[in-house]
Amino acid sequence: MSRFVAHNKKLHTDKIKHGPADTGKVKTAVLLCNLGTPDAPTASALRSYLREFLSDPRVVEIPKFIWMIILHGIILRIRPAKSAKLYESIWTENGSPLLAISKAQRLKVAKQIQQQYGDEVEVAIAMRYGNPGITEALRGFQQQGINKIVVLPLYPQYAGPTTGSTFDAISKEIQSWRWVPSLHFIASYHDNGGYIEALANSITDHFKQHGKPEKLLFSYHGMPKLFHTNGDPYYCFCQKTTRLVTERLGLSDDEYQISFQSRFGKAEWLKPYTDPCLSDFAEQGIKHVAVISPAFSVDCLETLEELEVESRKVFIDAGGEKFQYIAALNDRDDHINAIVKLVIPHI
Repeated sequence: MSRFVAHNKKLHTDKIKHGPADTGKVKTAVLLCNLGTPDAPTASALRSYLREFLSDPRVVEIPKFIWMIILHGIILRIRPAKSAKLYESIWTENGSPLLAISKAQRLKVAKQIQQQYGDEVEVAIAMRYGNPGITEALRGFQQQGINKIVVLPLYPQYAGPTTGSTFDAISKEIQSWRWVPSLHFIASYHDNGGYIEALANSITDHFKQHGKPEKLLFSYHGMPKLFHTNGDPYYCFCQKTTRLVTERLGLSDDEYQISFQSRFGKAEWLKPYTDPCLSDFAEQGIKHVAVISPAFSVDCLETLEELEVESRKVFIDAGGEKFQYIAALNDRDDHINAIVKLVIPHI
């Protein structure tokens, strides 16, 4: 009898530890995910961040044994110090722009959702790499007795190295749980009406303030061409986002261009590349360009430094005169409204 009681006691303890108490209410969590950021603009912080990021087989599809030699023998010895200087140039008093803006997004999304659902819905942010991590967020939900999770990776256009990798991290953690909650994973929203409207509004607002450029460049984050060849839909989703936005704005084909930025390594990536496009524009006599990067829901190193600083220099050095970067949607109200409308049907 004592052995039976002890066994039942253990089962009861496991329920408390691994599953939510039956309160008669569905407690839901909304998890907003982004790529990540180092904890500080230092070489040591970048080394830790890049080690995690570049060790992901979704990001680098080179045979692991060969890639680990390259990563640890070359890249992590050279790149952290260089990247730290770039991060230092965009760092703010609130820390990383990506993390600070993500926190602002969370507050606004939580306010709207909780006005409708009260404290039965928790809203959190998590980064695929770095802090706050996905595992930390999920275990926090577990401790709160959450039994339904809605995940929105804030990458509008699905890609294996971003959205796919986020799913990997979430499923890996939940696989170890004794009690698995209901899970809804929003894989892409590249053609969502609210997102398209927010993008179009941001462009219209910019044109009203700074004038309409001769050319609008939609610069998306790059991807190795091989990923697309092997079936990743990212390239196609970027094309559709651009088409929907330009149709909404009434732009003709000669008023805009699509390009891809942030190449890494020697392999061929999706084309055309952003900086050569900007050089070509200047050589063609185009003096005024505006650049927007719809794949980024939050401004970060790739927008604030790579586009705003490096790409600007490329255009001006080639003979251009007026270069303007249109900010990411960040915590614009129309962007927050779009995010809320995306998750509410699944709460």
